[in-house]
Amino acid sequence: MKLITQQQIIDLGISPKECIKWVTDSFKIKYNCFLPHKNSLKPFGEVFFNTMPCYIPEPVNRFGVKEVSRFPLENPSLNAELLLYDGLNGNLLALMDANWITTMRTGAVAALAVNTFKSSSASVFAFIGLGNTARATMLCLLETIKTPITVRLMEYKGQEQLFIKRFEKYDQVHFETVSNHRELVTGADVIISSVTAATELIAPDECYKEGCLVLPIHTRGFQNCDLFFDKVFADDTAHVHEFKYFDRFRQFAEFSKVLLRETPGRENDKERILSYNIGIALHDVLFASKIYDMLQSQASDVYFPKIKEKFWI
Repeated sequence: MKLITQQQIIDLGISPKECIKWVTDSFKIKYNCFLPHKNSLKPFGEVFFNTMPCYIPEPVNRFGVKEVSRFPLENPSLNAELLLYDGLNGNLLALMDANWITTMRTGAVAALAVNTFKSSSASVFAFIGLGNTARATMLCLLETIKTPITVRLMEYKGQEQLFIKRFEKYDQVHFETVSNHRELVTGADVIISSVTAATELIAPDECYKEGCLVLPIHTRGFQNCDLFFDKVFADDTAHVHEFKYFDRFRQFAEFSKVLLRETPGRENDKERILSYNIGIALHDVLFASKIYDMLQSQASDVYFPKIKEKFWI
């Protein structure tokens, strides 16, 4: 068994472009894989444990399960590990840190959704929540968008200045900051939210311009959009089918169906579109499998003998 650390993964220098390719490939094989719904255990308060399994058949033949935990008083509050198995014989291949994987696959999915669903003239991108997920999304967006864009940031505890500093070398980006949600959303072509908590609606209906795209990476705060946006997409139906207004979506489909050209995505520049990509284990396991193959000769081995004979108590 290999033990793979976060630093070993970072040192591979995997590009945002490669991350976008991996999530695209994984979406396209979704219906060939075994992808049970994630199991969420919430023992108390805001603490949770999410268990996310997936089996990817040929040509990968790998099974994996990611465990994500959140303890609000810890720093960082979120943590993730992944177990990767050989899908043909059940051998445990690796225990690996999954924090980089989670962050970059989430950003890559968001960027892929933007490139798939944005209007043809989109140029104003609004961000609320400026942590690592937003940074990963921005990195992946800048890999694919080469025309000048305006990036509008919600001011919060100076995080907007750190975000600007991180991306100041990109000449095609003009930054602006705003102090309230109404200013953030009004006139924006793409609204990307990665805030983890929202106790009220982000903005009223009239703030969302015709043709806009909303990506609630974390879903809270956009329930009003569920009712009047023209189309809603999701990475998995199970993630949204219990939403209060699911039965009132005007039109719904899974993202994979769009990438496979089995259902239309954006059909004109007037449609308002919601894309709920909450995160599926398929992305994590495919990333982990790719990383395992890249690190086989470098990662340290941990002795973990597999039982060869039936034992009796």
